[in-house]
Amino acid sequence: MVQLIGAFRSEDYQITFASAAAKSEHAVNLDALGVSCEKIKLNHSSFNLFIDELQPDVVLFDRFMTEEQYGWRVSEQCPNAFRILDTEDLHSLRKSRQECSNNGEEFTIGKWLQADITKREIASIYRCDLSLIISNYEVHLLHDILKIEKSLLHYLPFMLDEVTMEHTKKIPSFDDRKHFITIGNFRHEPNYDSIVYLKEIIWPMIRKELPESEMHIYGSYPMAKVTQLNSKKEGFLIKGWADNVDEIMRSARVCLAPLRFGAGIKGKFIDAMKNGTPSVTTSIGAEGIDDDFGGIIEDRLQEIVNKAVQLYTNETLWNEKQEAGYRLLKQFDKTKLQKGFLVKLKAARKQILHSRLNNFIGAMLQHQSMQGSKYMSKWIEEKNDNVQSSGH
Repeated sequence: MVQLIGAFRSEDYQITFASAAAKSEHAVNLDALGVSCEKIKLNHSSFNLFIDELQPDVVLFDRFMTEEQYGWRVSEQCPNAFRILDTEDLHSLRKSRQECSNNGEEFTIGKWLQADITKREIASIYRCDLSLIISNYEVHLLHDILKIEKSLLHYLPFMLDEVTMEHTKKIPSFDDRKHFITIGNFRHEPNYDSIVYLKEIIWPMIRKELPESEMHIYGSYPMAKVTQLNSKKEGFLIKGWADNVDEIMRSARVCLAPLRFGAGIKGKFIDAMKNGTPSVTTSIGAEGIDDDFGGIIEDRLQEIVNKAVQLYTNETLWNEKQEAGYRLLKQFDKTKLQKGFLVKLKAARKQILHSRLNNFIGAMLQHQSMQGSKYMSKWIEEKNDNVQSSGH
């Protein structure tokens, strides 16, 4: 989101960040980025007033649930505004994989297509003028499997500053590092599941081979079910919030994150590669960045353990994977990706009427879904007003 804000700022857009979420103590200081912040409500007509007065040229929805909640209001009050959906990742893909993992079933595209959440997310994509897709695998699913026109999709992964030779020279060497690391929001189910997988199965096997090593686990929202996994005796340490991601990544020798489900591009591996820390993960973990991945991709349990030990102890292999990571990061060149997005946006805004005429499915869903969302929201709003007026 910060990278997208930077892209719009580079074109002198005046940006208003509106959110119904409570502000976190670790939230980015958007005021410092020149962004106005507004608190909005769910299922409340005050948003209509807010957006009508603002009359934006472009509206970007953060994830499809936000578009479901506010999209119909934007369409009513600002019909000419260009609507962008930032998918972050395909939530339906992640949720379908999670359900299969929890049930001990093999994930298939068919199961994803059958899920209700998939229909909701795809409907949201059709209702918007452009959707940002972070993973090339997800572009493949949407375009090749679901036949969504590419004019409605734009591949936009992380936009990163160049990793220079001067930067890499400051990165600590193999001998200057120790221990394993993983990082991620503990409330994010793929992260929590992988930590449990590490604790119960993988880490005891690694620790047997490397008794002096430790597993350091960082992330926000360390709930009780996470902190109780901490074990100094086993070298399995829940560290909690990381003030400086770069610093902790540079001190670790290997990033270990055996994700069993998920979607999109995982930021932990981008952070690891930026800081010269090779990773061990699964094919799910590396999805979208698996070409010349800066580490080892393995799904078989024993091989995850073997490769983690090998990468931790073999300096030659470690250096090879570090270099692979630096090479891979070139595909996330900020200048190139930002320019491509802004050019696409400018052209699409000029063609908005023509594009909407050609997007009959989107128009149909806009009509049907807007009515459903509208009256559900009005019902909730009325219910809330009655509760407040009755004093309950």
